[in-house]
Amino acid sequence: QVQLDESGGGLVQAGGSLTLSCAASERTFSSYAMGWFRQAPGKEREFVGAITWSGEYTYYADGVKGRFTISKDNAQKTMYLQMNSLKPEDTAVYYCAAATVARGGIRTPGTYNYWGQGTQVTVSS
Repeated sequence: QVQLDESGGGLVQAGGSLTLSCAASERTFSSYAMGWFRQAPGKEREFVGAITWSGEYTYYADGVKGRFTISKDNAQKTMYLQMNSLKPEDTAVYYCAAATVARGGIRTPGTYNYWGQGTQVTVSS
């Protein structure tokens, strides 16, 4: 019933780390791409990173390159976002998304037709 389910959010001090998990159904995991987006208070939803079905290619927003790493485990049908060197500006609700229909760019929210409920990440100074 649940297509995407994020977990792993929480409160962490600046410089710390968190790893988010996105448990997918067979339908959503067997997608062209899966991605992570985030939305901070008063801000638009923004792209964080994405990974293709095979895991061969990963994509990152400029602001998280070198700090965040996306991976996936096909056997477990789970995508991960490892976040290191966290900054207060990383504070946001993080959403897992899946694109099962090819309809846009991998960095574009409208490309994704399945979304999780979100998990809160708060980074304190």
